[in-house]
Amino acid sequence: MGSNPFSLSGKVVMVTGASSGIGSQVAIWLSQQGARVVLVARNQERLEITRQQLHGEGHGVERFDLLESSAVGGWMKNLAKTYAPFDGLVHAAGVQMPLPIRAMGVDQWETVFATNVTSCFSLIKSFRQKGVFTQGASIVLLSSVMAQVAQPSLMAYCASKGAVESMVRAAALELARDGIRVNAIAPGVVKTEMTRKLEDTVGVDAMSAVEQRHPLGFGEPLDIAYAVNYLLSPAARWVTGTSMVVDGGYLAQ
Repeated sequence: MGSNPFSLSGKVVMVTGASSGIGSQVAIWLSQQGARVVLVARNQERLEITRQQLHGEGHGVERFDLLESSAVGGWMKNLAKTYAPFDGLVHAAGVQMPLPIRAMGVDQWETVFATNVTSCFSLIKSFRQKGVFTQGASIVLLSSVMAQVAQPSLMAYCASKGAVESMVRAAALELARDGIRVNAIAPGVVKTEMTRKLEDTVGVDAMSAVEQRHPLGFGEPLDIAYAVNYLLSPAARWVTGTSMVVDGGYLAQ
């Protein structure tokens, strides 16, 4: 029998936003599939909690603020020397900042775009450097169904995720010549700390109404981890420039 095309055994993968929510669960799952994972986030204490749940050895924890755009290139080169050139990058760090238009200032708008969009650009540009990636490497960015539909008080978030999906298509065309695939995953509502914060803002009734629009209910972080596994694996070797919707049927309506 042939080898398992979904296997990540021996792969080196960076996961940003690994201190909580989807990023943390993705990192844990990838380690269970044999990957060596480099965890990235700003909160050292929570990164250590994620590391304690990883399987296998050789993983790393790197506290870093991705808003320091000018430092990302050198930082990523150093990581590739420390661990090994990367087979994959999963960018799960992000922010919602739910606010109605009347209450949102320019500074808050720019924070959402810096966190959700500019960080993607910095990581993609830095990942492409010589010695940082392996042939056949895969980049997976976390988008959202909010790139295609919308909810009140999420204008900045919706716009930022639309930008991410456009970026994926453009980057995939450029990076194909380097053998790097670039894709996104667009989750529906997943049960995370971010979701709970949104509920505090919009109210329980509003969140219940949103859940009713998910035929299979709200998702779990592990549902997204499975999709990430596929896009990182050799099974997705002919998949690039697309956004995979994982939403419990939300967009089918």
